Amino acid sequence: MAPKFLATTITPSVRAAQAQYYGSSRQLPPAPAADPLTVEETDFLRARDSFYMATITEHAWPYVQHRGGPPGFLKVLGPNQLGFADFGGNRQLISTGNLAVSDRVALFFMDYPRQERLKLLGHVRVLDAREHRQLADQLAPAPALRGNVERLFLIQVIAFDWNCPKYITPRYTEEKIRETVAPLQQRIAELEAPPFLTHLPPSEADDSPRLKVG
Repeated sequence: MAPKFLATTITPSVRAAQAQYYGSSRQLPPAPAADPLTVEETDFLRARDSFYMATITEHAWPYVQHRGGPPGFLKVLGPNQLGFADFGGNRQLISTGNLAVSDRVALFFMDYPRQERLKLLGHVRVLDAREHRQLADQLAPAPALRGNVERLFLIQVIAFDWNCPKYITPRYTEEKIRETVAPLQQRIAELEAPPFLTHLPPSEADDSPRLKVG
């Protein structure tokens, strides 16, 4: 766990809970102003096709929303900056409204096949894509999706934490399942082929004598 994440999340009430259940609370090391993303975090983030984003309403209720797109739709813009294009949807704009009041955000990234998860804390700026066309071009995950971009989210990361994989259930995308099953399907097709054709070169198999009727 990066030190800034500890310093941000281990509050007095958290230390009190640790003392109640475990008899002592964690001693925090000195923390920098932010935890810079390393190559490990950068590569992990660039490979994701979805994540969960938590904001806080004006009435202090947490709100979690899912964001998805093709792998790489979340852009790593610097050692502490991320960005992504926000598309038109149901027009509720709850996250956008929340961030206008409090710019704090928590992001949760999952890699179910590898049983890995990464948590990020940061501050967000939401920009109107109509007023920042060049940045919208940069953050659009594909040219075909550029016309759907309405807002731009720029996230200044202050802390991150790799979570324990113990209770993560592996799950796989349709694409990954197809890749895994394809060799098995090919092998089944070979085994089910007529025996007299499987051992002949393609040209001989095509020119094999056929029974004529009449």
